[in-house]
Amino acid sequence: MDPLTALLLAVLMMLLNGGVLGLMHRDLPASLRPSATSWRIATLLQAGGCVLLAVQRQLPLALVLPLANGMLILGITGYWRALRQFYGYADSPWLLLPTLVGTLGIFWFAAVTPDLGARVIVASATWCVLLIGAALTLRQAGLGDQAMSRRVLAWIFGVVALFMVVRILQTALSDQQSQHLLDNRNWMNVATPIVAAIMPVIGTTAFLLMCSQRITRQWEVAASTDYLTGLANRRTLTTAGEIRLEAVRTTSARLAVAVIDIDHFKAINDRHGHDIGDEALKHVAALIDRACRDRGQCGRQGGEEFVALLDNVDAAAASATAEELRASVQTAPFQFVGGELPITISIGVALAHSGDRRLDDLLRRADQALYRAKAGGRNRVELAA
Repeated sequence: MDPLTALLLAVLMMLLNGGVLGLMHRDLPASLRPSATSWRIATLLQAGGCVLLAVQRQLPLALVLPLANGMLILGITGYWRALRQFYGYADSPWLLLPTLVGTLGIFWFAAVTPDLGARVIVASATWCVLLIGAALTLRQAGLGDQAMSRRVLAWIFGVVALFMVVRILQTALSDQQSQHLLDNRNWMNVATPIVAAIMPVIGTTAFLLMCSQRITRQWEVAASTDYLTGLANRRTLTTAGEIRLEAVRTTSARLAVAVIDIDHFKAINDRHGHDIGDEALKHVAALIDRACRDRGQCGRQGGEEFVALLDNVDAAAASATAEELRASVQTAPFQFVGGELPITISIGVALAHSGDRRLDDLLRRADQALYRAKAGGRNRVELAA
């Protein structure tokens, strides 16, 4: 295969993959569309740069080479930007610095002091900087994203960067000087467009898988969490509670359930409106989550009622935890635009025992304790008999 054929095949594969990404654009959630758009534009820039390199013999080199390489380098910058957008990093003008420096360097060695070897080294070094930057972005994202597609894409960027290092060394150490990049006497001229096409082709597939896995995780989170507070929803709590209750029946594990209710919440809604009421719910939910984070699991049961599953606690520890939670809500008034609102909660606590067949048995006793707390004046903790 000669370099021209390799370039044209690379262009065809890039356009096909860019087209697939374009067709899927509408199916992506709004949060992923900016990064997908950047990726698609980057792929088109790569394709355009390869087309210009393929027709370089018919155009002035001083014009076509800086333009072609600038498009290719800007395409790699676009991939890096797409990944930063995907993981929520802010745009930075410094991303364009390698493109500017690399394009000016290629212009100098094409128009002012023509030197093919120097152009290859400048272009390859610029690619290396951008590819390593993209790979590092993916690596940093790995702290919270264990998707295999992310790892594959990081390896793709790393492999292409390594190839560019080999290209630099081959150009610097080789005695055989090509007249241009379409010279088929140099194996590197054939290998370069093939390797460069890895990112637009295999890389786009990996990027689409990343998008798909992100959507799947979002749906999983939506199905297991309360839409308003971000805590576990009733279904998730029930599942987690049944698992814990089974451990109580079969092992020496201990479990307590605390049912938490915001005092006079209807009055908050009636006086301040449902928007303020929702914010008050989120305020209390955050305090409950903070108190239970290392002690079990908490979630929203519905309305103004929350449930906390407390692991490995006896009656004294469960009551102390509930009292600590009650005090934390009382001493942290809800701040909102226009004022401050003191909030209190009532809590009913029940301990699990081997005779409990379902979580509902435990919740029923905790509810009865909560009712006593309400009847006893609210803003208090009651332990079920």
